[in-house]
Amino acid sequence: MADFHQLNGHLDGLADTDDLGDLHIATASDTPMTPRAFDISEAEKIERISDHFAEIMNILGLDLRDDSLRGTPRRVARMYVNEVFRGLNPANKPVVTTFDNKYQYRRLVVERNIPLQSTCEHHFQPIFGVAHVAYIPGGKVVGLSKLNRIVDFYARRPQVQERLTMQIAEELKRVLKTDDVAVYIDAKHMCVQARGVEHHGASTITAEYSGKFLNENTKQEFLMAIASKMPD
Repeated sequence: MADFHQLNGHLDGLADTDDLGDLHIATASDTPMTPRAFDISEAEKIERISDHFAEIMNILGLDLRDDSLRGTPRRVARMYVNEVFRGLNPANKPVVTTFDNKYQYRRLVVERNIPLQSTCEHHFQPIFGVAHVAYIPGGKVVGLSKLNRIVDFYARRPQVQERLTMQIAEELKRVLKTDDVAVYIDAKHMCVQARGVEHHGASTITAEYSGKFLNENTKQEFLMAIASKMPD
């Protein structure tokens, strides 16, 4: 519990942290992590999170002796470590194999409507939406499902949408060894819909373009592709 209280004390000393979260400020393209983030095992993280979450429930006045609530702390802990935030662990990063572009294909490759599920790092509320990604092959191409896996890996961590967009783009550039990539995300944030202003119809759009996608014609080709209707 000492680490928990020490962290709370540190946060109490920061001015206007609530305001920073509401302003949706992203500090860097890297997810903020402590230097010792992986010094303890996943199993130990589950144990410690379970203990802390039980304490939160106790503070809220919930009776953990109740059959419905008794297992909640451990369920939440397992969900955090194994599901919702599994993208924090580098061991879960997808292995992406590229292939020679034997056909010398030089036009857009677009994977659109990739389901996206993430978590707002300011309020730990869900983010739901879709991602559209594209690249122009050089010497290498990649299996389409790997594009989906890259999106999912970076989404499965506490995020701000701007950072998530940049992280996906940077990983695509690294894997494909090209700057010719585009990422477009349209998502709904429960921190907007379920709390605060409670505006249920609002969504957030972010985009990152690099290389040939900075050319207006190429960008428009991409935007038209993701907006086009699927054939019946």
